[in-house]
Amino acid sequence: MANGLKGRGRTEEQALKERGERGIRIGHLEYKNGFLELGMLSGNCFVITLRVDAPETVNEVMQSIKTKGFINYYGMQRFGTASIPTHAIGLAILKSDWALAISLLLRPRPGEHTEIEAGRRAFLEDGNLSRALDLIPRRCVAERCILEYYQKSKGMNALEALSTIPRNLRLMYVHAYQSYVWNAVVSERVREHGCEKPVLGDLVYDNNPGENTGMDVDATPGGEEARPSGSSAPGKGKKPQRGGKRPYVAPKIKVLSTEEDLKMYTIFDVIMPLPGRDVAYPGGQLGERYKEFLRLDGLDPDNLIHAQKDYTLLGSYRKIMHLPAQLSWSTLRYTDPDIALAQSDEDKILGFDPPVVEEHGRFMALQIQLQLGTAAYATMAIREITKMDTSSQTQAVLTQQSEDQKFKGGNEPAIEVEGEGEDAEVPVAEDEDEMVDA
Repeated sequence: MANGLKGRGRTEEQALKERGERGIRIGHLEYKNGFLELGMLSGNCFVITLRVDAPETVNEVMQSIKTKGFINYYGMQRFGTASIPTHAIGLAILKSDWALAISLLLRPRPGEHTEIEAGRRAFLEDGNLSRALDLIPRRCVAERCILEYYQKSKGMNALEALSTIPRNLRLMYVHAYQSYVWNAVVSERVREHGCEKPVLGDLVYDNNPGENTGMDVDATPGGEEARPSGSSAPGKGKKPQRGGKRPYVAPKIKVLSTEEDLKMYTIFDVIMPLPGRDVAYPGGQLGERYKEFLRLDGLDPDNLIHAQKDYTLLGSYRKIMHLPAQLSWSTLRYTDPDIALAQSDEDKILGFDPPVVEEHGRFMALQIQLQLGTAAYATMAIREITKMDTSSQTQAVLTQQSEDQKFKGGNEPAIEVEGEGEDAEVPVAEDEDEMVDA
């Protein structure tokens, strides 16, 4: 049951008065005459607190994000945090290289938990399936599905093994590849034309300028897709399908081809396609760049229909710039980095006191309250604010190197004797290649 009431040994009183596991709390449940579907989400709200090194530039940077928005890149979490990115697995699937996809999923990854690495090696080096399954935890869903298939099956059919992975997880790899291409081509568009106004050859939705179609969800192979929020009802004779989904109707797209067109739209109307069978590509060099990108990866841009129906790329569209629905900020003082500066929604519900701000703290923090639309990444907004890599590895290094870490737990740092206490060398993570700033 929600909030750990059943199976966690918590009483009802504890569930109502204590924090839930990982700060997650489920409530306000009720019955409705309908289904929750992809595309129904209206947005996400965030409270984010950052260390500030240059407080004099905070207001200027934040005002720019508020009025000009940020490039609507897919965030790094879309591609995974391991050394083997999810889009590489997706490309192997699209090329029907089942053995490579399996190999990429099962390979050891630097920095993994010890038991996961040991489990991978137990299979790859010793061929011990039972030992591998004992070591690899259940949260490694894809790996366990493959190994369990090999344990039960007499053969080693890579396609069958891959097909035991839940469909939504398999499609995540394919969608990651589409997102990777989108990020790369949008970077070229911004590098060449900037991100302040539309240019000839850009694509927009063929509706009223500024109207939000909400078309920003992943298409599912087979011609069905979650209906874009705010879109019109299905055409005559088209009925909702089983499960509450409606038949997918491709949006009408317009290519900006005249100076008059440019006057009717803003940069926030400009869209770029995720590669697929059912999308239009921008005019000029960018359209050719899409095709070149796919060819270099061994795909045929003119034939994205896959023999395995699940992996046919339909494509969809995404706006290249995102303007926050709401954005406010404030600066706070602090000394101990372990003391929370933001109050969670759960703590508010439970009636806990808000964090006490240290008025004369040694360091400054920027607290951002941010509301974004569907499929927009807060990490990409933060990237535009900080102008630095937002990967977890890089941010972990920055945290380790920050001056405030010397004051953890309220401790005063020891005075360092000259010639001692030399800092250890910390490896630097790779940058977010190919992305450009607004």
